[in-house]
Amino acid sequence: MDAQGRGRADDVDPADQWVLNPRTGEYELQLSPSAPQSSVPGPRRGAPRSGDAGGGTAGTARRRTAAPGREVPPQRRRRSAPEEPVPGRRGRRPEKKSKGKRALLWAGGSTAFVVLVAGVGGYVYLKHLEGNVSTTDVGSAGSSSFKKNEAFNILIIGTDKRTGEGNEGYGDKGSVGHADTNILLHVSEDRSNATALSIPRDLIVDVPDCETVQEDGTTKIIPGSTGVRFNTSLGESGRDPGCTMRTVKEATGIQPHHFMMADFNAVKTLTTAVGGVDVCVENAVDDPKSHLKLPAGESKVEGEQALAFVRTRHAFGNEGDLDRIKVQQQFLGSLMRKMSSSDTLTSPTKLVKLAEAATNALTVDEAIGKVGTLKDMALELKKVPPKNITFTTVPVIDNPAEKVKATVVVNETKGPQVFDMIRNDVSFTEVKKKESEKEKKEAAQVAARLQGERSEPSEVRVRVMNGGAPVGSAQQELSYLQTSAGVTKSENAGNAPADLAKTTLEYAPDQADQARALAEILGLSGAAMKPGESVTNSQGLPTMTLTLGKDFKGAGVRLDAAVKKPDLDNESTADQKQCAS
Repeated sequence: MDAQGRGRADDVDPADQWVLNPRTGEYELQLSPSAPQSSVPGPRRGAPRSGDAGGGTAGTARRRTAAPGREVPPQRRRRSAPEEPVPGRRGRRPEKKSKGKRALLWAGGSTAFVVLVAGVGGYVYLKHLEGNVSTTDVGSAGSSSFKKNEAFNILIIGTDKRTGEGNEGYGDKGSVGHADTNILLHVSEDRSNATALSIPRDLIVDVPDCETVQEDGTTKIIPGSTGVRFNTSLGESGRDPGCTMRTVKEATGIQPHHFMMADFNAVKTLTTAVGGVDVCVENAVDDPKSHLKLPAGESKVEGEQALAFVRTRHAFGNEGDLDRIKVQQQFLGSLMRKMSSSDTLTSPTKLVKLAEAATNALTVDEAIGKVGTLKDMALELKKVPPKNITFTTVPVIDNPAEKVKATVVVNETKGPQVFDMIRNDVSFTEVKKKESEKEKKEAAQVAARLQGERSEPSEVRVRVMNGGAPVGSAQQELSYLQTSAGVTKSENAGNAPADLAKTTLEYAPDQADQARALAEILGLSGAAMKPGESVTNSQGLPTMTLTLGKDFKGAGVRLDAAVKKPDLDNESTADQKQCAS
């Protein structure tokens, strides 16, 4: 419910309009026959309430009371005529916690609404939540759509903008909103794991030129800067989240597909919505600057105290931003566990409050601001087990150019390895996958493609195409094949018609011996080998086609080469409970 609507006679809590049907065992929305079926539980932000003129749903709905001790789900409209199926599950009260309702929820409210959306929310309420969310057009800085069948990267940004009552003591006075807390969330293609990579606000980077969309629809190029703090990629000189996304790509080589942004209020409202978050400190805390006071051991924080916990720099470690990042990661892990607990998932009242709090504090790119996209993302995010969600930080060292150490730079020994793992969709945790008998049989058939006779390299005829690898990769790989691998009957065929996530080798049945020989040279898996048809090369002879995908690691580098995980100082998983020190 919006604050300005509280206390009105026609304002009905969404949870009060559902009753248990004893015949089906499910909760159903009970409205009077005259109630409009298209109304939503509350107005869009800044819009007049629809119930103020003519009587909306809230004013005509029959209130029903659930059995003592039971809660009822949020509002959903009844379908009186055939129409598109309502996304999400029906409102069945679970007898026990369901594995299917575990969701990935964290980062100052940026994705909190997915629990309600994917669990018990309906189309009408989701449209209401969509109305809460603000969107920004980031143009080519991100993806134009959300793809359910691919790995994806979401840049989660917490700004230091002072908005809302009680935030005067936080952030920079007069700040337009810098990128104060930054997490690049990578979700694997198979949804078995995810990595939350924190990016220090004081990391020295080059901010590239970026195109921003103005309020009147025109575009404006914001000039870039070299050797500046990462947090200036947002807010400074009118830079928008798209500029921050471009800066991430420039600094790490990882392309963010979407962004989600929230301010200080998100931490306060979200923690209050779930009834507090459990935290732990090794030593008692009494920080006069953040006004945080906690006894040693475990405590529960919410609202203003929760914000003080994640904002303080003087209560832990060396009183720097890197130590604050560690505390924030521990807090987010605890918040995620609380949001996905049975206590939250089985409480419609908490879910409604949680969804309202999250979406009212949220700004996203236009590609994920629509109702259907939010639902799709919710269903993908909740597949990731908390034990395989890794929190870590960009490996850094003190800036060698400074006498008084205030900023950091990427550790060139460890940083590139971390970035490569994320780019190549490699898990930071050991993921054990269970295969069905059908999957085992199919895997054996694929592996069999590598078994059999192999041609001599000089007899292998192949054309090389670039299907998503860096520019120039096809020619570089061709040079390696001809000069180092002995594959002299090879040629550059330019760019492929479409980009591929994985490198492939297509060949005709009578070229299987050549395909196995090339697979041995390049480290191709059986899955990369695609039996099909040959094409003719520039000499009119049948040839195989090697298409370099986004997983291409460089000329002469085997595709099956293991990516070694570096030793990281700061790493944890979302299921771990830790004490800040």
